[in-house]
Amino acid sequence: MFTPKITVYAHCDLPCGIYDPAQAKIEAQSVKACMQKYAASTDPDFKARAVAIKEERSNMVKEHLWVLWTDYFKPNHFEAYPNLNSLFNEATKLAGAGGTKGTNDVAVADQLLAKIDEISEIFFATKK
Repeated sequence: MFTPKITVYAHCDLPCGIYDPAQAKIEAQSVKACMQKYAASTDPDFKARAVAIKEERSNMVKEHLWVLWTDYFKPNHFEAYPNLNSLFNEATKLAGAGGTKGTNDVAVADQLLAKIDEISEIFFATKK
């Protein structure tokens, strides 16, 4: 009586096609832009606002990366790309307190963008 009549299988939260590392990249580009604007300004209020926005956007980068890492990528992806966990770990740390949240050094933002690009390459390879 309580046995399901239909078995349903799903592998992601919503239909495929909603995940994209571009979301993390856009936020990382915003982080870099905030750093550049911070460096170009002498207004302490503007600089404080740039830092606040940079930190908010850094959190958003981490959120987008975490969703990809935990929801999109599956065990077979990690088997095929053994460096994938390391890439995500390094990228989220670069978006954290030891990375873009804790500095205004544009070089750190460039490192974050490079990691996101590496993740993107793997992401799009898994979509083929």
